[in-house]
Amino acid sequence: MLAASSRWRAAVHHATSAARRLSSGSVTITDPLNYWAGRRRAGQEKCSTENVYEPATGRILCHLELCGADEVNQAVKAAKSAFGYWSKMSGMERARIMIDAAHIIENRREEIAEMEVVNNGKSITEARLDVDSARLCIEYYAGLASTLAGQHVQLAGGSFAYTRREPLGVCAGIGAWNYPFQIAAWKSAPALACGNSMVFKPSPVTPVTAVLLAEIYAKAGAPEGLFNVVQGGQETGSLLCHHPDVAKVSFTGSVPTGQKVIMEMASKGIKPVTLELGGKSPLIIFEDSDVENAVKGALMANFLSQGQVCSNGTRVFVQKDILPEFVDEVVKRTRAISIGDPLLESTRMGALVSRLHLDKVLFHVQQAKAEGAKVLCGGEPFVPSDPKLRGGYYMSPCVLGDCTDDMTCVKEEIFGPVMSVLSFETEEEALRRANDTTLGLAAGVFTRLETSRAHRVVEHLKAGSCFINNYNVTPVEVPFGGFKMSGIGRENGQVTIEFYSQMKTVFVEMGDVDSLF
Repeated sequence: MLAASSRWRAAVHHATSAARRLSSGSVTITDPLNYWAGRRRAGQEKCSTENVYEPATGRILCHLELCGADEVNQAVKAAKSAFGYWSKMSGMERARIMIDAAHIIENRREEIAEMEVVNNGKSITEARLDVDSARLCIEYYAGLASTLAGQHVQLAGGSFAYTRREPLGVCAGIGAWNYPFQIAAWKSAPALACGNSMVFKPSPVTPVTAVLLAEIYAKAGAPEGLFNVVQGGQETGSLLCHHPDVAKVSFTGSVPTGQKVIMEMASKGIKPVTLELGGKSPLIIFEDSDVENAVKGALMANFLSQGQVCSNGTRVFVQKDILPEFVDEVVKRTRAISIGDPLLESTRMGALVSRLHLDKVLFHVQQAKAEGAKVLCGGEPFVPSDPKLRGGYYMSPCVLGDCTDDMTCVKEEIFGPVMSVLSFETEEEALRRANDTTLGLAAGVFTRLETSRAHRVVEHLKAGSCFINNYNVTPVEVPFGGFKMSGIGRENGQVTIEFYSQMKTVFVEMGDVDSLF
């Protein structure tokens, strides 16, 4: 997800002048990745561990120490203690610390981006943009921290009421593996701006960079325990969600896991929940579109982060009259995508996040072929020429033609570099088919001559984040989130303040009680 297309161009044409600190295959992490009460924490003697792999090479990157009930309790206790202090600070005081954190991120941009590449496998060009988005998000909510206010309501007889916007307490953030550092910032920035503290659990697949954010907040002057990191899988996440001192849960991940979170939350108590889940989003390209621009939009809608983006427009509906021209151009551009070492400036597609996930995506391509789709390009394992990369998790980006709405590749989220192209004839048909899904995270429309049509179509698309003549542009100033089974609540934008705070109403009587008794 990109903060803005101009930043994408800037990153492409203005690569950092700093010397490369890391190279693929050269990194081994031994420092603890859990963090609470102001420092990294080593696991207990009997704690469970899991291997974490470097996607570019397939090497073991580190051994992750998983948090159990004791560790989660310690992290939540630290967060609760910090909340008592942080929530009493003025918005301006909180904002100063958040701005300082943003400046540190800006100064350490290349270091953080490189570590994100090592842990996630995406290209260094994209990783820089993710770090930028994290910084911008913290800056944005720092600006809102001092604006949080209630309302005064004048009532009869001189009495009045007022409202207070108050923090919730300790918030739990649960991140996904596709945008590890960015998601940690997207969840923590609004929470901290509102006066909350946070315990964050990254994906166990990409656990490395969240602890960097914790150290950055601490260096900026945040109280010990304000932002904590606990590592682990579903068990750790469940312990965190159900902890009695956790007041709110924000989760990014798959639909099945999100359903489990919300059902368990509802069955064991009432807590505010934000869910940012999956999508199977439509991209509708009308015959009056600038085909070259539409092709670029389709590539951005499908191949960012090796296709591992929840909002991707993987169902590409192209109006029949321009279908041959569009397909020819999109296949040509897809074949030209540079695959390989994600730390090289020339690379545009790095490695998928894990061997298991790569195998799953490749299976989807084979299944699409078996169901009648035509592989127009890609969809195969890719082996780089560099020997150290040959154990990595690479595949060639894939375009599927002759797709129909009943195919698995069109109905289910693949979460990889696989574009399904479908044709349509009328606007009404395109809308009906685009909305024929239980998901509703995003949608896009390309049309050039009929401006009114773009707005008319967007009005009828059942999706929370819609794009006109662009795709996957996510400035932090605007809300991001889905309809239907794609989630609850929003991230980014001013409205997110409402999801990390609560409203208290106070009535003040200025006269005597008018009693009925």
